[in-house]
Amino acid sequence: QVRLVESGGGLVQAGGSLRLSCAASGRTFSAYGMGWFRQAPGKEREFVAGISYNGGITSYADSVKGRFTISRNNAKNTMYLQMNSLKSEDTAVYYCAVAQSIWVEKPPGRYDYWGQGTQVTVSS
Repeated sequence: QVRLVESGGGLVQAGGSLRLSCAASGRTFSAYGMGWFRQAPGKEREFVAGISYNGGITSYADSVKGRFTISRNNAKNTMYLQMNSLKSEDTAVYYCAVAQSIWVEKPPGRYDYWGQGTQVTVSS
């Protein structure tokens, strides 16, 4: 049984920063790629950032490139998303997920396990 727990969400003003964490248990964390997704009300879940099994490869959605940074600490079974220069359009529930391979995957269907999500609200 894989368990993912996100934390670090909250309310922040536009231009501010937040750091999300995703703690994983129940699977060899370092053997899989991981990703962050988000879903705003009335919209489909979208890819935000992904990272390969050892952190050597990362990928970002164009909308967050240059503002967000994904990272992972395999010794702590934890993945992070540093979000800077936040905008109102970043408001969403953010989810972490475990990929089906060791590489970066973008389609949600390429992820097997999901966390419960953490709310990020950016006020303008």
